[in-house]
Amino acid sequence: MFQPGSLIVYGSTGVCRVEDVGPKKIMKDILKTCYTLTPLYSRETITVPVDSPVFMREVISREQAEQLIDRIPEEEPAAVPGDASAAKTCYEQALRSHSCGDLLRLVRQIYRRTQSARQSRRPPSQTDQRYMKRAEDLLYGELAVALGIPREEVVPYIAHRLEAAKS
Repeated sequence: MFQPGSLIVYGSTGVCRVEDVGPKKIMKDILKTCYTLTPLYSRETITVPVDSPVFMREVISREQAEQLIDRIPEEEPAAVPGDASAAKTCYEQALRSHSCGDLLRLVRQIYRRTQSARQSRRPPSQTDQRYMKRAEDLLYGELAVALGIPREEVVPYIAHRLEAAKS
């Protein structure tokens, strides 16, 4: 069970702070132990039973975040089928895995697909753009928390760290 003050990844919402853990009335006469969650990057409050089937885990550590970033040059981008429907299925699987590594590989692959489309003077697909935004929001939100930096500084942080590793 997560404690108040914990930072967790909750489903497709991303990073949330556990504000409270306690009994809540979920139906007329039914009390359940629930988390009260506040997403860090949106303005809502979520109340969810502690035994909910929705995915929840602690945010990765700073050390895990830095190791993930350090592995970027050797990581292969996700293999994404050319067919739009199959690509969408692949994107959904990566998002549902809630793995920073899978999200990173997905972002890299969609970035490559976008660059390839632009070189061919075609606009990037709307599906690619939509899933890129979702993957970046989830990945960069968690990395920001793990690294203790604002979300908008994640990409420059990664670029700086990779550049320093080359030297």
